[in-house]
Amino acid sequence: MAKKKETQAQAVNTNVSEAVSRTEQYIEKNKKSIITWTAIVIALVAAVLLLNTYYFQPRQQKGLEALSKGELLFQAGDFQTAIDGDNNEYDGFDAIIKKYSGTKAANLAKAYAGLSNAQLGQYAEAIPYLKGFKGNDPMIAPSVMAALGNCYAQQEDYAKAAATLLKAAKKADNNVLSAGWLVQAGQLFEKLGDKASALKAYQQVKDKYYQSIQASDIDKYIESVK
Repeated sequence: MAKKKETQAQAVNTNVSEAVSRTEQYIEKNKKSIITWTAIVIALVAAVLLLNTYYFQPRQQKGLEALSKGELLFQAGDFQTAIDGDNNEYDGFDAIIKKYSGTKAANLAKAYAGLSNAQLGQYAEAIPYLKGFKGNDPMIAPSVMAALGNCYAQQEDYAKAAATLLKAAKKADNNVLSAGWLVQAGQLFEKLGDKASALKAYQQVKDKYYQSIQASDIDKYIESVK
């Protein structure tokens, strides 16, 4: 009996250790994944907009054309130039936001500027841009919100980060995006010592997004906070 209890205790300790390890790895592991995914989604939408520029007014067309240059710099990893401009033909995301205010180009530029700053580790600078982005697209809007949550996490504002990731998951409401963000939110709640909220996030993956990749091992997360 004593040996059995000892084995059970060791199993519990192992689960707890694994949970702590997962939580500690959250920031580094997701630092670029959320941002990269968001960038891909935005790039695809921007490409569609560019292909249909003849439907837009001249000001909107020019804004999208300017944005395409910044997008190339972003994809090349030249994030600071993408934000500030190259002192030549490209003025930068900041200039696009101001010059083409109210257009789709300016709105997308806010997302790109936020992601660029985040890639540079300038999370405080990234947050206003990401918060300023407005959209209802079922992929872009929640992805930008998740990137915002990631920036909060980088600043160690774990409560705000977890809350933002929960909102992003609810807004996306699909197996591809939501489940991952719920797991990340749960890990942050664990870091805060809030096991009840972590359990709720994990349980939602199990109950609602059971077809997701994350659902395959969600029971490990659930057991670690029970």
